[in-house]
Amino acid sequence: MRCDLLIDNSIVVELKSVANILPIHEAQLLTYMKLLKAPKGILINFNVVNLFHEGQKTYVNTLFQNLPA
Repeated sequence: MRCDLLIDNSIVVELKSVANILPIHEAQLLTYMKLLKAPKGILINFNVVNLFHEGQKTYVNTLFQNLPA
């Protein structure tokens, strides 16, 4: 398996078109983020009425959560 998009080695984008986002979809994105050492990830589901409000969710890699600013 491969991630759908890797932007500037810092954002992993996983694209879906499913009725509901399942925990396995989130786990897949988080795994890609950890393996690629990407600080952020976005899960986008195109099978929704409003893509902006319902179709996207962002994640932060636990490896990067407690770093000083």
